[in-house]
Amino acid sequence: MDGSASATYLRPVTAASPVSPANPASPSPPSPTVLVSAAVIIEGGRVLVSQRKKGTHLEDMWELPGGKVEPGEDPRCALRRELVEELGVEADIGDIVEVTFHRYDDAGKSVLLLFFDATRRPGSAEPEARDVAAFAWADLAMLATASFPPADLPVLAKVRARLVG
Repeated sequence: MDGSASATYLRPVTAASPVSPANPASPSPPSPTVLVSAAVIIEGGRVLVSQRKKGTHLEDMWELPGGKVEPGEDPRCALRRELVEELGVEADIGDIVEVTFHRYDDAGKSVLLLFFDATRRPGSAEPEARDVAAFAWADLAMLATASFPPADLPVLAKVRARLVG
């Protein structure tokens, strides 16, 4: 292969060729990445979901419950904390089910989501909407019709398979 063939595939990044998703030869500009832990809690053929509050990014969308991992915090500890804060649920956190990275260009941030298997601890209270707009035990029909953030879509395929199986 001569040098001219290589030049066809490589392009320098310059002011004339900005870094962007529209320019796949260059990486996207860096954006802050937020580490998030979320729970897959399945009971009685349904999965626990929560609805994002009004005034927040992705407001009114449904998601698997969880939240931001604080700097230096263990992701499993963060998930236990978030489940209590948001839903009043005490849970045991198991293995990772899915890891997803998603860039939200509209919000100028990226998320790295760790989805964990989780089970409510014996004696845990029933969920209540403490720091979320609402919660639900979603069946397959709700999962098919409710709006979920793009970052949750990969794990939902696995959740659906578990609800069927």
